[in-house]
Amino acid sequence: MKIVVCVKQVPDAKDVRLDPKTNTLAREGVESIMNPYDRHALEEAVRIREKIGGTVVALSMGPPQAGEMLREAVACGADEAVLVSDRAFAGADTWATSYTLAQAIKKIGFDLIICGKQAIDGDTAQVGPGLASQLDIPYVTCARAVSDVDEGQITLQRMMDDGYDELEMPLPGLFTVVREINDPRVPSLKGKMRAKKLEINTMTGADIDADPACLGLSGSPTQVVKVFSPQFNREKTMIEGDLDQQVEGLARVLEKLV
Repeated sequence: MKIVVCVKQVPDAKDVRLDPKTNTLAREGVESIMNPYDRHALEEAVRIREKIGGTVVALSMGPPQAGEMLREAVACGADEAVLVSDRAFAGADTWATSYTLAQAIKKIGFDLIICGKQAIDGDTAQVGPGLASQLDIPYVTCARAVSDVDEGQITLQRMMDDGYDELEMPLPGLFTVVREINDPRVPSLKGKMRAKKLEINTMTGADIDADPACLGLSGSPTQVVKVFSPQFNREKTMIEGDLDQQVEGLARVLEKLV
């Protein structure tokens, strides 16, 4: 079985801040990490391979420096690493990202695709389902457990507000995972040594036969018009009197805010 895991390099959430002049993310001096949800996706892929055999391919779309994150993925158990990198990809929204990843996966080949539920820098949770739609394959989101898997079918528990659904999905297919699915392993020394020597396969837009009109900012149906930090009003209002008077005063204040 060939399992492709989509991983993304994101800014460390605890260091994220906005540039007050440009209203864009200030990335200088901010550490980049593997998206936390994608760590769980990678771990689940490695567990499936350990159970039934196969190959795990870590795939990322990003700048050249994302290669270091892919080496980390290999150190954690991935067999191969592919970086899809091209200046033409810059500014891609979730649709253009899904299209680009789908084109790359068509070249790589796959039986199963696993993604994190969402990326912590965008929080859209759209790329996984979008990728499945581009490839015209079935998908399940928010998987919290893999109950069973073989070459032709996988049984998953999908997290719901009031419990979980157990679903059977034919392969090839795609599923996204939540944190509850597993506890990711740490890189082993053997894995680190292998990752250091591994040659990362880098592909451009031309390599994946991508339509230039569907790439990057110009190929994105949605575009960010403005990003800003919310301004907090710390003015205080004192409501005095007995309990009934305070309740009436609070009600009047709340009415003005509605």
